[in-house]
Amino acid sequence: MSAQLISDTAPLGAIIRYSDGTPRPPERHRRKLQAWERHNNTGRLVKKQAATVVGQTTIPASFTLHEGDFGSKAVIVLRVFRTFSVDSGLEFSVVERPTAGAILVLDRPGDAGELVHVAQNLQAADEWLSRHGYPNAVLREVTADEAATDGGEGRAA
Repeated sequence: MSAQLISDTAPLGAIIRYSDGTPRPPERHRRKLQAWERHNNTGRLVKKQAATVVGQTTIPASFTLHEGDFGSKAVIVLRVFRTFSVDSGLEFSVVERPTAGAILVLDRPGDAGELVHVAQNLQAADEWLSRHGYPNAVLREVTADEAATDGGEGRAA
C-alpha cells in the first residue's frame, strides 16, 4: 500500500513495514545490508501530521515510525525515528494493529501528540506513566474499529 494509505487508514500504535522492493543482500555484505535496511525495515506508527502551508510552500502530510531504541542497562541513549512523506515511493504494509482495549499513551494533547507507549490496559498505562513521567500525557483507548483489519490491507508475514 502507499504512504498516503498508511497516513489515511493506519491507527497509531500499528507496526508498519516499508520496503523498496529489492532483495535482501547476504549477511556477509555488511555495507550493502546496512544500506538495504535504510529502505527496508519496520517501525511503530507514533505520529501523523497533516499537510501544512508555510508562506507559498505546501509541506505534504507525513507520518513518523519509531524504529527502535539503543542503550545499555535500561538507559536509552538513542531513539531512532523515521518520518515519511505521503509522497514516498516506498511500499508500506501494516504488520500488526494494536489490540482493541489497549491504551495509547500520547505525550501531549492535541494533534501534535506523539505516541510514547502502548499498554495492554489502563492499569499498565498508569504504572508505566508513574515510572516515566510525561506530566501532560493523554491516554486513549484503542477502539474495535482501529483494531480491525481491512481486507485490502494484507498482513505481512
